[in-house]
Amino acid sequence: MIKSEIHDNSDTKTIIICINLTIAIFVIDLLIPLGVSAGIPYILVILISLWADRKELPYYMAIGGSTLTIIGFFLSPNGGEFWKALINRSLVIFAIWAVAILSVQRKIIYEEKEKALLEIKVLRGFLPICASCKKIRDDQGRWNQIESYISDRSEAKFSHGICPECAKTLYPEIDLYKDNEST
Repeated sequence: MIKSEIHDNSDTKTIIICINLTIAIFVIDLLIPLGVSAGIPYILVILISLWADRKELPYYMAIGGSTLTIIGFFLSPNGGEFWKALINRSLVIFAIWAVAILSVQRKIIYEEKEKALLEIKVLRGFLPICASCKKIRDDQGRWNQIESYISDRSEAKFSHGICPECAKTLYPEIDLYKDNEST
């Protein structure tokens, strides 16, 4: 519960920062003549929104930035050529959405990678193994069956069978592998 409250508190702070920055960018956009595109800083808002745990927040910020870029187009003081202002605003909206989509995709891939890394168990180093019974000595000096040692330290599961050589030694009267030649 404490961890959840910390994340909610962090998300709330991030949202407040994004909203305040969005308002500041919009006010600046309204003060700048129409020919100058002041919407590019909305990309910063999207990048800051990635700090939040909510994956949809960058999309909300992109919607807000795009909407305010369009409103700014109509409310900004005259200046520059109309067609250039229209193209600039269109490019800003494209950049906002490109950053939002690519950033969220990167965040999802990063989180999946981190999750996968947590699930990986790897055996490393030398394993002291008995030459006769094949038990493995652990860090505490106890001897363990190879199956239990590996199962406890990895995701490996075991099923048992018998190889042709052992079948001949243990059960010479039964030819378990009559169709296969032992190697």
